[in-house]
Order: sequence, then C-alpha cells, then structure tokens
Amino acid sequence: MLPSDIRIPPGTCVAIVAPGGYAPDEAAVERGIALLEAQGCKVKSYYDHSARHQRFGATDIGRAAHIQQAAADPEVQIVMALRGAYGVSRILPALNYRALAASGKFFIGYSDITALHLALLAQTGAPGFAGPMLCSDFGTETPSAMTMNSFWRTMTQPTQTIKTVSAGNPTLKASGMLWGGNLAMIVHLLGTPYFPQVDGGILFIEDVNEHPYRVERMLLQLEHAGVLARQKAVLLGDFSNYRLSDYDNGYNFEQMLAYARQHLSAPLVTGLPFGHIPDRVTLPVGGHAELQADEGGFTLTLSGYPTLPAA
Repeated sequence: MLPSDIRIPPGTCVAIVAPGGYAPDEAAVERGIALLEAQGCKVKSYYDHSARHQRFGATDIGRAAHIQQAAADPEVQIVMALRGAYGVSRILPALNYRALAASGKFFIGYSDITALHLALLAQTGAPGFAGPMLCSDFGTETPSAMTMNSFWRTMTQPTQTIKTVSAGNPTLKASGMLWGGNLAMIVHLLGTPYFPQVDGGILFIEDVNEHPYRVERMLLQLEHAGVLARQKAVLLGDFSNYRLSDYDNGYNFEQMLAYARQHLSAPLVTGLPFGHIPDRVTLPVGGHAELQADEGGFTLTLSGYPTLPAA
C-alpha cells in the first residue's frame, strides 16, 4: 500500500526489458508484474525467459531491439530493467540514443544499467533514473516500502528531499547536475563516447563485491582522468559484500576513505541510501541537486527532472 501523497496516474504503463542478465527466478518476474499491476499500472513485458541467451536476457540484437521497441510504444511511460548483472556494455553501439531521448520515456534501473543512463546523458543530455528493477525490488518476496515510496514519489513529484545522518562529512554547500551510479560502470566508460562530460556536478557512486583497494583504485582513476577535479562533491552510497583478509593488515573501508579524502580533488560525503541494498532512494541521473552537508549528515534536494502527468 502506497502512502496517500503518492498518486500514480491511471493508465501508467511500464515496459519490462532485459538489457543485461536474465531472471534467475521466474517467480520473481511474476511477483514483480503482479505488484506493478496491483499499484495500478499496465505492464508490457518484452522479456521472454525461454529466449535467454548464455548469461543474458536475450541475444545482443534482441536486447537492444526490446529497448528500442519499448521506447517507440506510445502507450509506455516507464521502461524498467528486469535486472542488472552484465550486458549493457555489449549493446551500447546498437542503441539509437536520439530516438530514446525523443521518446520521453523514463529508463529505470541501477548497477549495470548505469551504462545506459550515462550513455544517454552523454549522447543527448536526456536524463534517466537510478531506481528499482523488476526482479530485485518489485519481485522480491518482501518489497521495501522505502524503495517503493521513493520511486513513485520521484516519478510523480517534481522535487524530492533526502535527509541522512552520517558522521565525519565535510561542511559544504553545493549545487549542480546529479549524475553517476555504479562506480565500476562509471570507470568502465571513461574515454568512450558514452562518458558524459559534466562540469560542476555532484557525482554519486556505489558498488558491491568490491574490496576497498579496488574502490580506491577506481576513485584514483577518476582523479587521474581529471573527472573529480570538475565535480563539486562526490556522494558515496553503499559499498558492501566485500571480504577482508589478514593481508589487509588494518586496511579497511574506513582507512581507504581517509586516504581518499586526503588525496582526491572533490569532497567526499558519505551516507547516501543507494546501492545494492533493499532500502534505496531513486535518483534522477541528469537532474539538479542542492547539497548541504556537515559532520552530522546531509540534505540533498532534487529537482529539474521529468515526472508523469498529474493523476
């Protein structure tokens, strides 16, 4: 049940596409579609479990075609990824970004879907939404109320404010374009036509299964490439599910963060509720952000992104 301040416009149509991996659990697909329908949406699924190819939701040609077809469907407003995993990188050259941008569709997902969002932003300036996916969010046996509420508020309301409590942040005020996503995918696109050139932005990052030294290495790559020097701030989401060993000898995420804060050009702000976690905010990639942080936490106000027509 959604809160009373969230009103999904009648007739909202969600297309399900699989830009990357296939669904390991078909029941999750059914649960996700059922939840969207219970929330009042019409669902069109371009995913066919029998058409999965190797570790992907379909062949490269098929996955690219499904995205284009969903974008061309006049009934569809939201194009939601089935899941991430891997696969978007393989189809980036096959996508018609002008057509995707002109469609006005909201492209939703996170993790591997970061590549699609950044490519769309780099090629056309059009926004995307780092938000929930069918299998991991709508299709889970116990969907997160926080994730659902943040998603639908972002889809229907022109401004959102995120307030967090986290220790150790620098004191700062900053405003600019919000962009980013999965750190590995961001670094993966460096030096390609799919990497947006953002000046004066607020970069948000997250990752999973990445040891702190790998996170540091990727941050240093962004630093050495001159990307961080052009940002007003970097917002860190969740970094989890890594394993330390005796060899680390005290080098953990906190030690990495302390080093990064001393050596990177942009201030680092922690505590963003975003990443490979159940409770996650939805963030407009390419929207406008106003950030106010201090040692106790931060407030992030989001605006300048498209929303569904009023209910």
